[in-house]
This record gives sequence, C-alpha cells and structure tokens, in this order.
Amino acid sequence: MLSFFRQPKLAQTPPSVTLLDRDHSILAFNERVLDWAYRKDVPLLERLRYLSIVSSNLDEFFEVRAEPHLVANQRKDDKGLFTVASFERLARAAHTLVARQYALYNDALLPALDKQGIRIVSHGERNTAQRRWVKQYFEREVRPLLIPVGLDPSHPFPQVANKSLNFIVRLGGRDAFGRENDIAIVKVPRVLPRMIRMPDAVSGGRNSFVSLSSVIRGHLAELFPGRDVGQFSQFRVTRHSDLAVDEEDVKNLRTALRQGLEHRHFGQAVRLEVSAGCSEYLAGFLLKQFDLPELALFRVPGPVNLVRLTQLVDLVHEPRLCFPSYSSCYPTQLTPGVSFFEQLKRGDVLIHQPFESFGGVLAFLREAVNDPQVLAIKQTIYRTGSDSELMDLLREAVRRGKEVTVVVELKARFDEEANINWAEMLESIGAQVLYGVVGLKTHAKMMLITRREGRQLKRYAHLSTGNYNPRTARLYTDWSHLTADAALTDDVENVFVHLASHSRLPKLNRVLLAPFYLHHKLMGKINDLGVAAASGGVGRIVAKMNALTDEALIHALIRAGQMGVKIDLIVRGACMLPAQVPGVTDNIRVRSVVGRFLEHSRVFYFRRDDVEELYLSSADWMNRNMMRRVELAWPVTDPVQRQRIVDEELVAYLHDGVDAWDLLADGTYARVKPDGRRVAHGAQAALMARYAGRGEGTGD
Repeated sequence: MLSFFRQPKLAQTPPSVTLLDRDHSILAFNERVLDWAYRKDVPLLERLRYLSIVSSNLDEFFEVRAEPHLVANQRKDDKGLFTVASFERLARAAHTLVARQYALYNDALLPALDKQGIRIVSHGERNTAQRRWVKQYFEREVRPLLIPVGLDPSHPFPQVANKSLNFIVRLGGRDAFGRENDIAIVKVPRVLPRMIRMPDAVSGGRNSFVSLSSVIRGHLAELFPGRDVGQFSQFRVTRHSDLAVDEEDVKNLRTALRQGLEHRHFGQAVRLEVSAGCSEYLAGFLLKQFDLPELALFRVPGPVNLVRLTQLVDLVHEPRLCFPSYSSCYPTQLTPGVSFFEQLKRGDVLIHQPFESFGGVLAFLREAVNDPQVLAIKQTIYRTGSDSELMDLLREAVRRGKEVTVVVELKARFDEEANINWAEMLESIGAQVLYGVVGLKTHAKMMLITRREGRQLKRYAHLSTGNYNPRTARLYTDWSHLTADAALTDDVENVFVHLASHSRLPKLNRVLLAPFYLHHKLMGKINDLGVAAASGGVGRIVAKMNALTDEALIHALIRAGQMGVKIDLIVRGACMLPAQVPGVTDNIRVRSVVGRFLEHSRVFYFRRDDVEELYLSSADWMNRNMMRRVELAWPVTDPVQRQRIVDEELVAYLHDGVDAWDLLADGTYARVKPDGRRVAHGAQAALMARYAGRGEGTGD
C-alpha cells in the first residue's frame, strides 16, 4: 500500500495535523482500482479491463499532475510544494505501481487467458503458418504506412506525438551515401489496430492474437535494407497536456483553444516508456532527446501501452468471461406514456443512474422538443461525447423554432475538441451558444424548459450530479433530479441569465452557487454543527464525493470532529484529510468505494439534533470546484425523496462489506473485511439487485 504525507507542512496547518499528499492519494486510488484486476471473483476479461483502466488513469495523471514536479527537479528546487524530493517520491511510487501492473499481467492474467484459449502470440512463438500470415499482413496493411527516419543533420529527431507508439533502432553499416548514422525512428500510425486477431486457419481454433508492436518488431530488418538492425526498442512518451489559455488576453476563446489543441500532442515530455530490454545506449539517447531524468524512464516487460488491451477485450466474444449484462430499469418514479409535465406537477422525480436509465432524461428532453407548447430550452454542456442523441435533440429543437440556449464549457479537459465542434454546429443552425464566465469553468449540470400553459409560462428543470453523456451515464453512478418547483426553477433561470449577461446574481432561493456562496455556506454548516455539538447537541455529517482536497473545508471538518461532530466521508479518489488519527481526527472516518460502476455522485448530509438537510451537487470539495468553477448544490426537501437518497447513497455505502476501503491513521487504505456475523454485501450489487426486474430502460 502507498503511504505518503506531504512535506513540508503548510504554514496554516495546525501543528498536530499534517495533510495527506494529493498526488500520492491519486496513485493510492489507482492501487484500489488495480485490486479489481487481482480479484479472482471478477471475470477474467473484466480483470484485464481494470488493468487497462489503471494505465489510462496513469496516462492522465502524468499528462496533468507530473509537470510541476519535473520542472522543480530540473531547477533543483528544495523548497515549496514541488521539489526534487517530491519528484523523486512521486516517480518511485509510480514505478512501484507500474511494476505491480506488469507483474500481474505477465504472471497471472496472460496464463489465465491462455487456459481459456486466448493467446497473444509473440514472434518467437509463432509457427510457420502464423509467421507467413503475419508477414502477409505486415506487407499488406502495415508497411505501406511506415516511413523509417534515419537521423542525421538534415533529418533531426522527428516530432513524436503524446502517447504514440514508436520504435528506435540502432543500425550497423553505412547508409546509401556511405555515412554511419546509426539511429533511426519508426513512427507507428494511430490508424492501425494495436491488436490483430489471426484467422482460424492459422490459430488452431483458438482466440489467437498478435500485437502490432510484435508485427513490426518481427519485420524491422525489412525496413532498412542493406543495414544491420542491432539494438531496438518500442517507446512511448507522455507529454504535459493540460491546455493553458489566458482567457482575458484572447479575443475568441474557441479559436484560441482550437489552436492550442493543435499543439497539445507535443507539449513537454514528462514520462518515457521503453521495452524492458532496451539498451542503455538507446535509453540514454531518448532521455537526452526528451530532456528527462533517469527516474522518468519506465522499462516495461510487455506492451508499452496497456490501455490498448481494451481492444483485446472487445475482440474476444466470450460472455462467460465478462460481467453479466446489466440493463438499467426505466425510472421507477416515472410512468411510461404519461406526460413528464403532468407527472412533475404532482411532485419531483429522482433518477438513480445507472440503476435507473438515463433514458428518462432523454425522454424528458424529447417530449419538450416535440411539444409545441414548449417555447425555450436552456442547457449546460460539459461532456456529452462526440456522438450524442441529446445534442441531436437540441438541434431538432432549433429546427422546430424553439429558443435554444446552450452554455458550452469549451475547457472540459480532453473533451475540448468535441465541445468546440458541438458549439460550432449549434451556432451554425441558430442556437444561442454561450461560453460561460471568463476565468471559470461551467461545471454545473442543468436544463431548463419553459412551456406555455394557458396564460402563464411554466418552468421545468433537470439538475444532475453527472454529465449529459448517454455513454458514461451507463457506467457512472449519479443522481438526476427533475422538478417543477418554482423556487428551484427560478434559481436555475437566474443562473442562466447570469451566465449569459454576467449581470449581478440576485439572491437565490435554494441553490448554492460556486464561486459565490457554495464554499462559504458549506463552511458555515460545518462550523455551526461543531458549535452545536460542543454545546451538547448532536451533530452528524455524511458527505459523498469524488475528491476532498480543499484545505479550508478539511480544517473545518477536523475542527468540527474535535468538537464532537460524527463525520463519515465517502471519497472515491484523492483525499487529503487524515482520518482516525488518535487525538486529532478520531471522530472522522473516510472510506472509498471502488466498484463495477464509477462512483460519481456528490451528496452532502447534515443533521443537527433532529433537523436534517441533504444536498445534491455537481461539485467535489476541491478548491478549483469552489473557487474557479460554476457549480451547483441544491437541497432535496421532500422527506421521502431525501430518505431514499440517504438509504441508497449513504447507508448502503457505509455498510459496504465487499468493495469498500477504509483510510487508516497511517494514510494507507485497507479493504474492509466482513465481520463474519452476516453475509457481506456490495452497495452497487445490492442496488443492481434492487432495481432488477423493474423493466428495462428506454432511450439509452
């Protein structure tokens, strides 16, 4: 297990409290994800998928989080948050995690796949017929797309794109001009599949595959006729990829971001992956080329990109080796065939995704688009994906003459290009497209429908903890809240007007909005509970979120706990609050639940004596969410609805005995162990069972 505390202590941190390090907490989360790949109760291909997920997470970690540590190392900084020491600690922790990944892949997963008749056949293992087929495939599909580049003064080291597959080769002899230039680079096009299934005629009826890297490796010599191919290695470089645009210094944010996207793949190198057998000569050459220290070099005994193993999972059609298929049910509070508008007049509707279908949200929008009494649709867009029925519905709404206003967050990390394309499409057909507030990301998820009903205009809203992405809505746990409540819909209308006009925000009825009120209100609620508990009252906080890194909120929680408030935090990923430290955080428990679905809901529960408050939110408890984003938190006031969320989102997860991990006093996480008195359950599995058989969802 990973255990790291940030050094040095921050000045405002009480002497008795040292916060956990955020970056190491992220790596610790990936240790918990990797545990799913170790679990023998998980179907084999799903174990392989979890291994790939960890690699994908690590890619993003290096793209976003590694650069300041690397720069500090290059500058020999020894003070501050980022130093030579912080770089070295982080690099060693990452090396440990990567070593565990490849040990699992080579020692457990590959042999287990082989027992199931699934093999990745290396060049040395191929029989004559297989080598013949691979050679034909190479000549037909691969070689025409490869251009080996021999390095010399007129052919400098080529631009190598972020996370692309490449080969470096050391050549003997002389080139066609009699020169002894000995290094060549082969860039592998991304259009080529990384896993290729061999036909039944040469695979003996097994699921036999070859990796693209092994296909090229087996035929490298043919790319350099007349030269001796000596040392070689595949390699992959990860680059810093967080786009930085000074919004106040650009005239057109969309244009500036599109220009930035052109350079994202060629940012500063932060990690170099090579084959385990790469020679010191070639590794040193690459490190020098990319200006990286030795600790940034990862020698891996296998494919340099385990993310691509998801292609293998998709190519093997063995349902018995995957999770049983799961179909979400139609939202239980909705009646199919009855107008949403009529149902919402009778009361609010909650949808617990993915156990209930996101198709209910799409059906709500679809009815609004087709209803001639609906005059206007307003919506925020953060992540929708490149192929989205929701966006098609908005386009149809414009075609039908409705007023469509869309607030598109162009800076949604790694979704910038898709969002720019959607913005341009909607703008081209007449929708009002806005880009939020300068300097702030619009992360709130909200939709507002305005409908003429007699002589009045009636508003209906959808608020969500998640994204408007039908694909991830099947994989992430989230809450959708449909409402006709006038106080809430007025608040949503005022937020949309504020985002469009940048006018002063009026006092809101119920919604807590970041960056204006949310942080302050949360601090106030925590502090008030602390005062109440210190005076003999009962104070209780249960909060579920993806990350807890805002230091002011952390210290408020610690103070409240020391004053007697009982606090349970369900934090999926990074958490900087040290829990269960004797004499310091005895009243605070932190647990992380990692399951089949990605935990994504944000739920905040506060109780003072017998008075309960519960909020759903788009915001994690991170400084960026509180201060640099437009975020919403809104109360669920109906007692029945509130109790449903408490039961399904808080109680179930606090009693999870299968997929939960508890944060210990030393900063490590320990997977929960059943107490033996009753059968352990996983919260997600219990919810899947609860909603099973209630009818499949529609609209997904």
